[in-house]
Amino acid sequence: MKKIKVTNPIVEMDGDEMARIIWNLIKKYLIFPYLDMKIIYFDLCLKNRDFTEDKITIEAAKAIKKYNVGIKCATITPDQERMKEFHLKKMWKSPNGTIRNIIDGTIFREPILVKNIPIPIKNWKNPICIARHANADQYNAIDFIIKKKGRLYLYFIPDNNEKKDFQKYEIHHFTEPGIAIGMYNTDESIYRFARSCFNYSIYKKWPLFLSTKNTILKTYDGRYKDIFHDLYQKEFLPIFEKLKITYEHRLIDDMVAYAIKSNGGFVWACKNYDGDVQSDAIAQGFGSIGMMTSILITPDGKTLESEAAHGTITKHYRLHQKGKITSTNPIASIFAWTRGLKHRAFLDKNYPLKNFSEKLEKSCLEVIESGKMTKDLFKLIYGSNDIKNSKNKYLDTESFFHELKLNFEKKTKNREIDN
Repeated sequence: MKKIKVTNPIVEMDGDEMARIIWNLIKKYLIFPYLDMKIIYFDLCLKNRDFTEDKITIEAAKAIKKYNVGIKCATITPDQERMKEFHLKKMWKSPNGTIRNIIDGTIFREPILVKNIPIPIKNWKNPICIARHANADQYNAIDFIIKKKGRLYLYFIPDNNEKKDFQKYEIHHFTEPGIAIGMYNTDESIYRFARSCFNYSIYKKWPLFLSTKNTILKTYDGRYKDIFHDLYQKEFLPIFEKLKITYEHRLIDDMVAYAIKSNGGFVWACKNYDGDVQSDAIAQGFGSIGMMTSILITPDGKTLESEAAHGTITKHYRLHQKGKITSTNPIASIFAWTRGLKHRAFLDKNYPLKNFSEKLEKSCLEVIESGKMTKDLFKLIYGSNDIKNSKNKYLDTESFFHELKLNFEKKTKNREIDN
């Protein structure tokens, strides 16, 4: 089959552990045999980030802004144990957080639904899309240990040094050791987040909810509530009314309860950390974090970075290191490629590339619906106790890739993929 020409480059960011292994299998079986494209490659494995003192991550983010499409493999965010394991110079920040802060977009995460995979929360008939603010808060905070008795203050010193604008707040008087954190966000970023959420809600034709804890963080979270309300009233209310969809702010406790009882089919806007937690909860509510798309989009819709919502799958990687066969689900990582390629196709008006991406996604779901799948999905259908006794069998990682490729080639055999 003639390869599809991709005119403009995409930025690829390689990752860590088992996610890196399946990433290379995706390229080997499902990407490179069919596409003729230039890749701007960045190796964001933890060792390379440490070697470059994390400059490689910043360079990757700048490249995404330049070329407008980035496709990222899952990476390790190191803790104390990882720092010892990899002999790191320092405990580097989350590469995702660094990239998000530079691009300043909104993350939209949504489950991939498959007909034969049961949904644990039975009333969820439609997907729930988490819109996560991808700037600052805990992910760009300063946190530290307090070792001695003393007073902790928060200061704001204006650039003009005018005393009337100087602000000082006593946070706490420490009489024993403890911990502290300082974090921030900006009006501009929150407005961009709000605009992205309203536009995505219009695109999906789904209601939009914003959740905060403004009863406790009256000023901080209250600012999110006020900015969303202001933008909605000034710009988006007539469009929402025309589409017969709604916008509403709710306390996050109330929103969680509403989400559990709902039938799905809405966009849920969350602050940065809330979005991290709730997207994982929604993924499990629909079945698996391995079946969750994750895209980062700028408010103007021009720049997109796609990735899998899951981590580096360390447990499987330890088995792989020992030479043992794994059964690792690559679907979310495959969809990271297809969603990024679809955006490249949209920007370039490359219809063969758009069709390729859509057919590859559909082909992957067909394989699972035919009963061929990895262990995690097999357990969702048959249960952990029935794996050994079941007449059906799950596939190992590479066998699953063979089935994905076989089905995709059947769909495209004897005809051009861009028909």
